[in-house]
Amino acid sequence: MHSLSTDGSEPANATGAGALEAPWQNDLADDAVALLESRAQLQVLTDAMPQMVWSTRPDGFHDYYNARWYEFTGVPAGSTDGEAWNGMFHPDDQERAWAHWRHSLSTGAPYEIEYRLRHRSGEYRWTLGRALPVRNDVGAIVRWIGTCTDIDDAKKAAEQNELLNRELSHRIKNIFAVISGLIGISSRSDPSVRPYAKSLQDRIAALGRAHEFARPHSETSRPILGASTLQGLLTEIFRPYPAFDAGSIRVSGDDVPIDDRGATPMALLFHELATNAAKYGALSSEAGRVDVTLTLSGGSIGMVWQEAGGPEIEREPERLGFGTRLAQLSVEQQLGGRFDRIWERDGLRVEVSVLAERLHREDRSGS
Repeated sequence: MHSLSTDGSEPANATGAGALEAPWQNDLADDAVALLESRAQLQVLTDAMPQMVWSTRPDGFHDYYNARWYEFTGVPAGSTDGEAWNGMFHPDDQERAWAHWRHSLSTGAPYEIEYRLRHRSGEYRWTLGRALPVRNDVGAIVRWIGTCTDIDDAKKAAEQNELLNRELSHRIKNIFAVISGLIGISSRSDPSVRPYAKSLQDRIAALGRAHEFARPHSETSRPILGASTLQGLLTEIFRPYPAFDAGSIRVSGDDVPIDDRGATPMALLFHELATNAAKYGALSSEAGRVDVTLTLSGGSIGMVWQEAGGPEIEREPERLGFGTRLAQLSVEQQLGGRFDRIWERDGLRVEVSVLAERLHREDRSGS
């Protein structure tokens, strides 16, 4: 401890100056040690991760890659610092990757993109790139931390599934076309049935359109609906059924926009409900009817499917068909919604609720 002068101030002498300087120097040394320890821990942590990890300065200058990056790419350490990382991408993906990265740097938005990254073998493998900004106490970006995940095997499996889906869909649509053609040929020999044949052909064509909505889709095959609504989609799904023209399927209530994001799970659900109702439920009876009520409340759209006038339900089925389970999974997993069945004696009641915003994209340009 050093003494104070008579006026309460510290004496300006070497001893006093040294007493003040030593703690400051110790703090600097402690900070340097803590920083080195932190960097060492980060190195161990990122090298233990299965993903490639990278980091940049606020301006996007890449200054760190973990061991997984160099193992995957096979490039010398430091050779992809700065902006050299973009040269590792497939030539067809480089401009798109740069555009996404510049957008994130200028807006602070999370970075996410799929691109083909050159493997040490020389082949290009599909990779999912993601990055988030690290901000200080006042919200300024001080660093970006990103990862690259090899998704090539999953991507190829998805492409194979898409090929199979398209082949199956093509065959189904061919069956519709053959049936429609047979009806047309058969009606030529009897002019009296031509109006009925034309009506039946129209229903088969509508069933083909409904199938296109309800079948599984990828990002490239999904239907483009444009400015459409949920009620408009339901009209397309129900149009093939004679009960719809007869007024036995009624849709009422609120309406919400819908596009390809929500069209497939919604089409799958109501196509399955209508098919089952025609085979076993209310629509299998001449007096049967179905009411579909849509209610928008608090950002959620509630949908109630109510059957009545069909065969009485004695008990809940012991097992559900594949189509019904698939429809339920589509609502719950693809849209994060709720799906409930109530087996009332007079007919099946299905209650569905999803966030209205999950049925469409606000900004298609960002998809």
